[in-house]
This record gives sequence, C-alpha cells and structure tokens, in this order.
Amino acid sequence: MGRTPPDLLPGTLDLLILRTLATGPKHGYGIAERLRQVSDDVLQVGESSLYPALQRLLLKGWVKAEWGASENNRRARYYTLTAAGRKRLSSEREEFERLVVAIQRVLQVG
Repeated sequence: MGRTPPDLLPGTLDLLILRTLATGPKHGYGIAERLRQVSDDVLQVGESSLYPALQRLLLKGWVKAEWGASENNRRARYYTLTAAGRKRLSSEREEFERLVVAIQRVLQVG
C-alpha cells in the first residue's frame, strides 16, 4: 500500500506553482502533473487545493489566465507567470531555502 502524500507547509503550494509556471504557461492539470512527475509522485496536489491556490495567485497579480485549447482539444484555462510573479518567486524561493536550512540544523542537533 502506498504512502500518504505529505502535507505542505503553508505557502509552499504557491511557491511550487510559481516555480512550475516559470517554465511556461500550463493549465491546472498540467501544473498538478508536473509537480507529481518532478517530485517522483511524492507531491500529489488535488483540485481542492490547486484551484483555490491558483485563484489566490490570480488575485495577487502573480499569475494571469487565458482560455485556450488543451492537448486533446478541450477548453482549458492556461496560467502564466507575471513580472510580479517572477519577483515573488525569487523572494519566496530565498526565504524557503533559509527555512529549510534552519529546519535541517534543528534536526541535526542531538
């Protein structure tokens, strides 16, 4: 039986979505699939988490969305990183890396 996917730290999903969109426009399913593939199936983001996060990013102006046709010719909303989103990704990434280093230090101390 498979392991339960880990819970993400608050704000981490936004960071992961921004990073995924840094490589180019993607629709929601494409974002979730990319996260799953890159993480070797560890990060499995469901629609109930993904779409509220995308809406949050839209409202903050970090992504924009346009309707288009998917690979199988179905209507899909494609999300693209904005200039503000690129700036946010850079600052969030630095902050996250600081946090990871701090957590690793605590875990290594006896």
